[in-house]
Amino acid sequence: MNPIGEKYLRKAFLPFIFCPGCGDGMIVQALAHAVDELGIRDDLALTAGIGCSAWIAVYTHADVLKVLHGRAIPAAIGLKATKPSRKIVTITGDGDCLAIGGNHLLHACRRNIDMTVVMVNNQIYAMTGGQVAPSTPFTGKTQTTPYGNVEKKLDGCRVAIACGATFVSRWSTAHPKQLIKTLKKAISHKGFSYVEVISQCPVQTGRYLLGSGSPQFNLQWIKDHCVKQEDPAKWAEVEAQGNIPIGDFLQLEQPEFMEEVAKMNQRVKEAQAKGGDR
Repeated sequence: MNPIGEKYLRKAFLPFIFCPGCGDGMIVQALAHAVDELGIRDDLALTAGIGCSAWIAVYTHADVLKVLHGRAIPAAIGLKATKPSRKIVTITGDGDCLAIGGNHLLHACRRNIDMTVVMVNNQIYAMTGGQVAPSTPFTGKTQTTPYGNVEKKLDGCRVAIACGATFVSRWSTAHPKQLIKTLKKAISHKGFSYVEVISQCPVQTGRYLLGSGSPQFNLQWIKDHCVKQEDPAKWAEVEAQGNIPIGDFLQLEQPEFMEEVAKMNQRVKEAQAKGGDR
């Protein structure tokens, strides 16, 4: 086995349950490389909800909390609150994060909690059979929208930027080196980091949205349609061509939530020492 796999995979859980051609195994590898290069294994904790991408965390040899559908982010916040020195990474899918877990994403962004959300976007509900998801493109045909999706897709990066995340990025499984580099930057960033990964799902996305279950075709589609454009003001130009903008979009330094909580607690102690309640 590759030395990185030997070090970071739960070998007793192998083989992967991912479908042939799935991009999740590539994300497992990217995460392992990022963690190894940062040297943070002993401080790492992962959370995951329900969905194909949730197994990325499970296969990683680290502290892992796998929770209810859509609840991976609040579980991560709990882990961060109990031990702020932890490096917290949440692995979630587009349905898990943008639908049932969407409200949690909004508030984690606005609080600027020091954690990283890795949102795997295959543009469909994959594990449950290919239903329409918040990330499904307009007019996209799925199992539940056989005549075309009538809703505009929800862009997680736009949501994260609007709600106050201080690191926002999007790459794909076709850009492994850039993804590893960005994961390292996101995990090291003091604040809320949102990293979206466009990933192939030949079984569902390929079958319903792209018209081919070929893993090679699906990965090539990502290569052809993910275009680097790091200026959000120019995303519309990329999207008008049927493409997806990728790159590192935002990095800001802002007050971090847990540090602000610590300051508040200190103010409380000082007030109590003086005999007051404020």
